[in-house]
Amino acid sequence: MKVLKGQDILALGFMTFALFVGAGNIIFPPIVGLQAGPHVWMAALGFLVTAVGLPVITVVALAKVGGGMDALSSPIGKFFGGLLAAVCYLSVGPLFATPRTATVSFEVGVAPLTGESPLALFVYSLVYFIVVLAVSMYPGKLLDTVGRFLGPLKIVALAALGIAAFMLPAGNVGEAQPAYAASAFSQGFVNGYLTMDTLGALVFGIVIVNAIRSRGVESPQLITRYAIIAGLIAGVGLALVYISLFQLGSSSHGIAAGATNGAAVLHAYVQHTFGSLGSGFLAVLIALACLVTAVGLTCACAEYFSKILPLSYRALVVILAGFSLVISNLGLTKLIMFSIPVLTAIYPPCIVLVGLSFCKGLWNSPVRVLAPVMLVSLVFGIVDAIKGSSLAHVLPDAVSHLPLSEQGLAWLVPSVAALGIAVVCDRLLGNPREALA
Repeated sequence: MKVLKGQDILALGFMTFALFVGAGNIIFPPIVGLQAGPHVWMAALGFLVTAVGLPVITVVALAKVGGGMDALSSPIGKFFGGLLAAVCYLSVGPLFATPRTATVSFEVGVAPLTGESPLALFVYSLVYFIVVLAVSMYPGKLLDTVGRFLGPLKIVALAALGIAAFMLPAGNVGEAQPAYAASAFSQGFVNGYLTMDTLGALVFGIVIVNAIRSRGVESPQLITRYAIIAGLIAGVGLALVYISLFQLGSSSHGIAAGATNGAAVLHAYVQHTFGSLGSGFLAVLIALACLVTAVGLTCACAEYFSKILPLSYRALVVILAGFSLVISNLGLTKLIMFSIPVLTAIYPPCIVLVGLSFCKGLWNSPVRVLAPVMLVSLVFGIVDAIKGSSLAHVLPDAVSHLPLSEQGLAWLVPSVAALGIAVVCDRLLGNPREALA
């Protein structure tokens, strides 16, 4: 029976970590650290729940069902499971996350030199996605290209930045913004959505499993074990990166008080601490981090859609890279503005799906429980999304009085209530039946 060597398991963990650490993972913690002020560590705790805990649990849940999101979502039916999967893949693929990797690396590394020039962004993103295209054409070599080469490079660079954040703080902690002063934990929790790590985990599950299989491992038990180990390695790495970036942001009040995004905070810190040499280091770090994530997302999306569309994997890689190139030229601010409502709406049902997947054996019919709870979480997730958008005025006043509504978690209490009702109904109806395929 084929097994992985210790160095292969470590490379798999590095690959998983490298796939996760992209644009959002690097730009959101510094701005949370800056805005949370003295409440930074309570905000960090909430952030770590959605940006580390949930992704690791998601990797474990996917490993148990063979890596595919379709198997995880089977209890809600083939159509709705496929629809949820398609929305997740498109969100973390060509619509938001993949283009964002290019715009973030441009704004941090290139824009300070060229200015916010549309032509410079186009040239940079063109070269960027040509590289993504070239590496994504060979998904079987990801463990070598990412796990053994790009992953360790990224880890070394992030470790250097993390050590500097603690050893060379830029200044003192500033005042907290009102939202963080009122509810730091929930603000951190919701900001963790923006990293897209849980959605990324739903997408990367199959990439991780395929990387294990590319080494000749066929035993389902071993595949599950190795995927869980990889997820835990990635989780520890993510937590260390986030903690150091929170520290970096919280100490940057004196040099980046007016910053509106984490990219600006990062740039101000390295410029202050390391000068022009630091700016060059940051540019390489961000480009490397974003490039690896873009490759992983492109591979995963092409792998998924090649199974449901009459197109080959390589043709889809070309289409996805080309579409991401076009979207990336909208610019970072517009991308974030468009993505926040969508992520706020689709995260709750994904959290419910992953969390309840560990309890399916407790019910007579998983579909009776999962389907209504996911529906309720989606409806109230959409309410949260509208409330945080320019369409907030169309909602009735009663919405603002929902439990946890002010914290952006209006979906939580109704979902728990729906779960209780669904479990009772499942017990009363009895007669176990198969979940929809």
